[in-house]
Amino acid sequence: MESNWKDYFSFTKKERTGIYVLLALIGICITLPQFFRSATFSEEVRVEVMQLQKAPPEQALKQQERRPAYNDVYYAPEKEAPVKAILFPFDPNTLDAAGWKKLGINERTTRTIQHYLSKGGQFRRAADLQKMYSLKKEDFDRLMPYIKITAPAPLYPTGKPPVKYVKAPPAIIDINQADTAAFIALPGIGSKLASRIVNFREKLGGFYSVQQVAETFGLPDSTFQLIQPRLQCGTAVLQKLNINTADANTLKQHPYIRWNIANAIVQYRQQHGLFRKPEELQQIVLITPELYQKIAAYIIVE
Repeated sequence: MESNWKDYFSFTKKERTGIYVLLALIGICITLPQFFRSATFSEEVRVEVMQLQKAPPEQALKQQERRPAYNDVYYAPEKEAPVKAILFPFDPNTLDAAGWKKLGINERTTRTIQHYLSKGGQFRRAADLQKMYSLKKEDFDRLMPYIKITAPAPLYPTGKPPVKYVKAPPAIIDINQADTAAFIALPGIGSKLASRIVNFREKLGGFYSVQQVAETFGLPDSTFQLIQPRLQCGTAVLQKLNINTADANTLKQHPYIRWNIANAIVQYRQQHGLFRKPEELQQIVLITPELYQKIAAYIIVE
């Protein structure tokens, strides 16, 4: 083990040659940039010297003053001298860009203020100017005594507010007089539903209640709730059925009277004689109180 550590500090001839070549390449890489830089600066100096020789003495002196040090790759341009602010009374709502510059406000803050005003903003009091986030506090304190905001123009130049357009209320239709066009004008009612409502009304013999429209086949309840405020049921002459003379086929044509009800009415009449009053229909078992309330307006006894 003691003899092995020496092997790390001994090199063969080939290894030594490789080390020498590597060191030489490193040295070349370090010196080459310096060489090109010196050559570039030398060429720049040569060109400028030739220009100075050809230029008049006054121009050569000015160029000599402007020339930066050649050992600096980058140099900062000279900063413009700050403009001396001139304070004067002003209205921030009407002051233009030149006025803000005269007050010593930079262009960025000026653009922010003008953008705020162009979007409909307005300074109603001097303290509102502090809302401009790019305005420095020391600038605001300096300008504060000179802010003079004039009264805004009246909202209504004529002294009277403009006349507002009032939308006419939706038309109310009579469900016994309206045609399909009137029903189509209602929201959610197309030509098919309008035809169904009119046909249902004709088969009934007229509506005696707005709620009967909801019984139209295919009319959604949501649509009926939407149009109900625009419906009214005026005085109508309902078509009535004489239950003492109408046969079963005539009775069953009515939407509220099915075949079994029509047949029961005829059978009762044949067994008990003619009806003396419409209320006698309630003696028939198939006619419930709810059904009688629906058909009572459409029947007569003669």
